Amino acid sequence: MTYSSFIAKNAFRNKRRALLSILSVAVSLFLFVLLLVALREITIPVEDIGAASRIIVRNKISLGNLLPARQKAVIEKIPGVEAITPFTWFGGKFRGEEAMTFAQFAMDPQVITNLLVEAKIPKEQLEDFLTDRRACAIGKKTADKYHLKVGDKIQLQGTFWPYDLDLRLAAIYQGTLDDRNLFFNHKYLDELAGGGGQVGTWWIKARTTADVPNIVSAVNKAFENTSAEVRAETERAFQLSFVSMWGNIKLLVHRICSVVVFTLLLVSTSTMSMAIRERFRELAVLKALGYRRRELFLFILAESFGLAALGALLGIGGAYLLFTYADVPKLTKNIFLVFEVTPRIMGQASLVAASLGIIAALAPSFSVARMSVVQGLKTLD
Repeated sequence: MTYSSFIAKNAFRNKRRALLSILSVAVSLFLFVLLLVALREITIPVEDIGAASRIIVRNKISLGNLLPARQKAVIEKIPGVEAITPFTWFGGKFRGEEAMTFAQFAMDPQVITNLLVEAKIPKEQLEDFLTDRRACAIGKKTADKYHLKVGDKIQLQGTFWPYDLDLRLAAIYQGTLDDRNLFFNHKYLDELAGGGGQVGTWWIKARTTADVPNIVSAVNKAFENTSAEVRAETERAFQLSFVSMWGNIKLLVHRICSVVVFTLLLVSTSTMSMAIRERFRELAVLKALGYRRRELFLFILAESFGLAALGALLGIGGAYLLFTYADVPKLTKNIFLVFEVTPRIMGQASLVAASLGIIAALAPSFSVARMSVVQGLKTLD
């Protein structure tokens, strides 16, 4: 019998206990990876290739305060501005659902391809979207979810805005990181609002990324000390401002991860101690045969580390396969677009598993080290 087969037979002597130990490690590390991946997606939102040159302008007080439409003429004259459109969130409910399942924005259809440079829209559909004021364009994921096709009627029940929209689906776009949103003509919303001339935010496309800082500064300065002061920021900064509304989510997730790891450590240490205690007589025989404490410790460590490694393989590998090849938006009900299990996260989970295997072996190893041969031989199995 080789050392490896000896360790394997001891590890799986009680197959039920070994299986439960492996599964507890696997489930715990799967949860650990899930929490870290979710935290990463929350705190580092995904961005597409055109995000670096896009700027969002909102009311300095809050997003709930609207901006006057006359600001557009001022912003257009700022050097470096290639395109600008109102970008007003509607927030309607579709088909009587209790909550909004996809976002809707009122904008200028003429500049949609300038701003969403990565969006792919068939030419005839785009022309239809540009000519009909009540037309809309919707992301392919949402169209597939509701089995929508070009020409269908889309009715949205207003929540934030006290109006209902009666739209016609003219175009289906795809190719962006978030193929879920709906875009419609801002003039239609203005009509319903009685020509109020107000917008939620401005969406600006800079000619180059080098123009972005100058545009941000110029826009903020242009409306300084007016009745509608603004806050211009990059699209990335705008996304991160929403993350800050979650509070200290990072601290919360890290504390949950710590609880998961600590609980797993207690369970693993208890399991290993129980398994070694049942084999005190055998270990005493090995001592009598001349095996030293160091060698016995290596036997126990290999057994503990092996069980932890198998659990890590199942937990981390399962998380990677699931989040890489599964439909993440469908799994998370469109809360997350992607779940990227990065090498860093897998490395952290593997480090936890390795530490777990080492620490769980320490307590039973100390017990074996203090045990005398006579005391061990007296132990009942």
